[in-house]
Amino acid sequence: MTYALWTVQVLLAVLFLFAGGMKFAMPVEMLTEQSVFPVSFIYFIGAVEILGAVGLILPAALRIRPVLTPLAAAGLLIIMIGAVVSTVLTMDPSFAIMPAIAAVLSAFVAYGRWQLAPQSERTARRALQLA
Repeated sequence: MTYALWTVQVLLAVLFLFAGGMKFAMPVEMLTEQSVFPVSFIYFIGAVEILGAVGLILPAALRIRPVLTPLAAAGLLIIMIGAVVSTVLTMDPSFAIMPAIAAVLSAFVAYGRWQLAPQSERTARRALQLA
Protein backbone atom coordinates (compact mmCIF):
# COMPACT_ATOMS: atom_id res chain seq x y z
CA MET A 1 0.00 0.00 0.00
CA THR A 2 2.89 2.33 0.72
CA TYR A 3 4.16 2.08 -2.85
CA ALA A 4 0.72 2.87 -4.25
CA LEU A 5 0.38 5.88 -1.95
CA TRP A 6 3.81 7.20 -2.87
CA THR A 7 3.09 6.76 -6.58
CA VAL A 8 -0.19 8.64 -6.33
CA GLN A 9 1.38 11.34 -4.15
CA VAL A 10 4.15 11.99 -6.67
CA LEU A 11 1.74 12.02 -9.63
CA LEU A 12 -0.61 14.41 -7.83
CA ALA A 13 2.29 16.64 -6.80
CA VAL A 14 3.46 16.89 -10.41
CA LEU A 15 -0.09 17.59 -11.59
CA PHE A 16 -0.75 20.30 -9.02
CA LEU A 17 2.69 21.86 -9.39
CA PHE A 18 2.10 22.13 -13.13
CA ALA A 19 -1.48 23.40 -12.77
CA GLY A 20 -0.55 25.96 -10.13
CA GLY A 21 2.53 27.08 -12.02
CA MET A 22 0.54 27.58 -15.21
CA LYS A 23 -1.81 29.94 -13.40
CA PHE A 24 1.17 32.20 -12.74
CA ALA A 25 2.86 31.68 -16.13
CA MET A 26 -0.14 32.43 -18.34
CA PRO A 27 -0.93 36.01 -19.33
CA VAL A 28 -3.81 37.64 -17.47
CA GLU A 29 -5.86 37.93 -20.66
CA MET A 30 -5.78 34.16 -21.19
CA LEU A 31 -6.74 33.53 -17.56
CA THR A 32 -9.78 35.78 -17.77
CA GLU A 33 -10.89 34.23 -21.08
CA GLN A 34 -10.85 30.72 -19.65
CA SER A 35 -12.50 31.41 -16.31
CA VAL A 36 -15.41 33.31 -14.83
CA PHE A 37 -13.44 33.95 -11.64
CA PRO A 38 -11.38 37.09 -10.91
CA VAL A 39 -7.64 36.93 -11.51
CA SER A 40 -6.82 37.35 -7.82
CA PHE A 41 -8.88 34.23 -7.01
CA ILE A 42 -7.14 32.29 -9.78
CA TYR A 43 -3.75 33.32 -8.37
CA PHE A 44 -4.89 32.23 -4.91
CA ILE A 45 -5.92 28.80 -6.25
CA GLY A 46 -2.57 28.54 -8.06
CA ALA A 47 -0.66 29.29 -4.85
CA VAL A 48 -2.75 26.75 -2.92
CA GLU A 49 -2.09 24.11 -5.60
CA ILE A 50 1.68 24.71 -5.45
CA LEU A 51 1.70 24.59 -1.65
CA GLY A 52 -0.46 21.46 -1.74
CA ALA A 53 1.99 19.79 -4.13
CA VAL A 54 4.84 20.55 -1.75
CA GLY A 55 2.74 19.33 1.17
CA LEU A 56 2.08 16.01 -0.54
CA ILE A 57 5.78 15.17 -0.75
CA LEU A 58 8.04 16.96 1.73
CA PRO A 59 6.45 16.15 5.12
CA ALA A 60 6.14 12.46 4.29
CA ALA A 61 9.55 12.21 2.62
CA LEU A 62 11.40 14.01 5.40
CA ARG A 63 9.19 12.54 8.15
CA ILE A 64 9.01 15.95 9.74
CA ARG A 65 5.37 16.58 10.67
CA PRO A 66 4.07 13.82 8.35
CA VAL A 67 0.53 14.59 9.50
CA LEU A 68 0.69 17.52 7.07
CA THR A 69 0.64 15.16 4.08
CA PRO A 70 -2.96 13.94 4.56
CA LEU A 71 -3.97 17.51 5.44
CA ALA A 72 -2.50 18.73 2.14
CA ALA A 73 -4.33 15.96 0.31
CA ALA A 74 -7.59 16.90 2.06
CA GLY A 75 -7.09 20.55 1.14
CA LEU A 76 -6.49 19.63 -2.49
CA LEU A 77 -9.61 17.45 -2.36
CA ILE A 78 -11.62 20.52 -1.35
CA ILE A 79 -10.09 22.52 -4.21
CA MET A 80 -10.93 19.74 -6.68
CA ILE A 81 -14.52 19.46 -5.45
CA GLY A 82 -14.85 23.18 -6.16
CA ALA A 83 -13.27 22.66 -9.58
CA VAL A 84 -15.75 19.90 -10.42
CA VAL A 85 -18.74 21.98 -9.32
CA SER A 86 -17.61 25.14 -11.14
CA THR A 87 -16.80 23.15 -14.29
CA VAL A 88 -20.21 21.48 -14.33
CA LEU A 89 -21.97 24.81 -13.79
CA THR A 90 -20.02 26.86 -16.32
CA MET A 91 -18.89 24.41 -19.01
CA ASP A 92 -19.68 21.08 -20.56
CA PRO A 93 -19.90 18.49 -17.74
CA SER A 94 -17.52 16.17 -19.61
CA PHE A 95 -14.69 18.60 -18.76
CA ALA A 96 -15.21 17.78 -15.07
CA ILE A 97 -13.74 14.28 -15.47
CA MET A 98 -10.12 15.31 -14.87
CA PRO A 99 -10.78 17.30 -11.67
CA ALA A 100 -13.01 14.46 -10.46
CA ILE A 101 -10.19 11.95 -10.95
CA ALA A 102 -7.78 14.27 -9.11
CA ALA A 103 -10.33 14.56 -6.30
CA VAL A 104 -10.64 10.79 -5.96
CA LEU A 105 -6.86 10.38 -5.93
CA SER A 106 -6.51 13.14 -3.33
CA ALA A 107 -9.13 11.42 -1.18
CA PHE A 108 -7.18 8.16 -1.54
CA VAL A 109 -3.97 9.83 -0.32
CA ALA A 110 -5.74 11.57 2.56
CA TYR A 111 -7.42 8.37 3.73
CA GLY A 112 -4.35 6.26 3.06
CA ARG A 113 -2.01 8.48 5.05
CA TRP A 114 -4.49 8.86 7.91
CA GLN A 115 -5.70 5.28 8.19
CA LEU A 116 -4.03 2.70 5.95
CA ALA A 117 -0.34 3.58 6.11
CA PRO A 118 0.28 6.50 8.47
CA GLN A 119 3.85 7.62 8.91
CA SER A 120 5.50 8.35 12.20
CA GLU A 121 7.64 11.38 12.90
CA ARG A 122 11.37 11.06 12.93
CA THR A 123 12.58 11.68 16.45
CA ALA A 124 14.86 14.64 17.02
CA ARG A 125 17.67 12.38 18.19
CA ARG A 126 17.45 10.17 15.12
CA ALA A 127 17.25 13.21 12.83
CA LEU A 128 20.44 14.57 14.36
CA GLN A 129 22.17 11.24 13.84
CA LEU A 130 21.21 11.23 10.16
CA ALA A 131 22.39 14.79 9.59
